[in-house]
Amino acid sequence: MSLISEDADPSGSHAAARAAVASPAPNRVTFNRVELNRILNLYGRMVADGEWRDYAIDFLRDRAVFSVFRRSSEIPLYRIEKDPRLARKQGMYSVISATGLILRRGQELDRVLLVIDRKLALV
Repeated sequence: MSLISEDADPSGSHAAARAAVASPAPNRVTFNRVELNRILNLYGRMVADGEWRDYAIDFLRDRAVFSVFRRSSEIPLYRIEKDPRLARKQGMYSVISATGLILRRGQELDRVLLVIDRKLALV
């Protein structure tokens, strides 16, 4: 004997559950595709250089945080934060060091990431 009624479609309930898990909660701050692409490009270059090894992404109510680690058991080397409440003040994006020092803050993600994005330079 089945506990599911004949009218209920079991695949429909699973599809609704998957859709709820796939999208973040509507009251969370997230990185959009362009922002995340820019951050992950920088992350990939630094992993290739052997400087970074792990990352974590947190979507909180008031901000989104991308943390970068040298080893997964340590505190993050850098935190890249997006805080929309600061958009009209000091800038929505910031890079924060392991000590809590704000290295750079601004309106444009590309300009903020320049503080940790070391390009090749002639010496």
